[in-house]
Amino acid sequence: MNKITFIEGDIRDEKVLTSAVSGCEVIFHLAAEIFVPRTIEKPVESAEINTIGTLRVLEAARQSGVWRVVFSSSCAVYGNPDNLPIPEFTPAKPLSPYAVQKLTGEHYAAVYSNLHGLETVSLRYFNVFGPRQDASSTYSGVISVFMERALNGQEPAVHGDGEQSRDFIYVADVVEANLIAANKTGISGEVFNIGTGQQTTINQLWQAISNTAGVDVNSVNEPVRKGDVRASVADTGFAERELGFKAETGLAEGLAKTYNWYRNGQQPNAKR
Repeated sequence: MNKITFIEGDIRDEKVLTSAVSGCEVIFHLAAEIFVPRTIEKPVESAEINTIGTLRVLEAARQSGVWRVVFSSSCAVYGNPDNLPIPEFTPAKPLSPYAVQKLTGEHYAAVYSNLHGLETVSLRYFNVFGPRQDASSTYSGVISVFMERALNGQEPAVHGDGEQSRDFIYVADVVEANLIAANKTGISGEVFNIGTGQQTTINQLWQAISNTAGVDVNSVNEPVRKGDVRASVADTGFAERELGFKAETGLAEGLAKTYNWYRNGQQPNAKR
């Protein structure tokens, strides 16, 4: 690739979308309001972004003759499932407007595939982490926040008892999943889990990061946040069989790569 064209705009803006998708074969749709508490506080505004915005992306793709749209969905659609790990056929039980909006986006994608022949693939990301996440942002993941606390020798805040679990997947693996989803034939209209199949509690995560950073600091417990899922881990079998994707980066390796990026002065709020 010799050139990247950057267009600053809003997916709710039809003119911007029409211009941006012109001449494209594949669209990776990652734009969203991803901060769950904000979708609870402002459900209408977040729906305009996550639901109507997604519909506008699909419609712009259809009208411009785009071949495929790869939609970034979320494991949040499952809520608190009865069984773990979570296969794709698990009934959706969203706990937040964010989760509802992502599930709605999946349904719209499938409808556009069936009605209009626009190829779509929805990827349900589990907890993505890696370099370049800004710990000072409200959109940051727990790992970026923990990295900053570890670098500065500060206590991290843990919502609840810390025994809630997540499936943490390294960003390079997520990129690979998107590239496969953009090119593989015969998967239009499908939904895939993008995770590792490995379950880690928040307490275990802080222990792993503090060990990586060589610090001995205890976490501080805070109230549980509304809309938070208790336990989450992907069943990766369908993605491995049908998509041909399997995460290659283990948690320890991913944490080490991420910590090195923060330690080497890339994180603006970290002490040197």
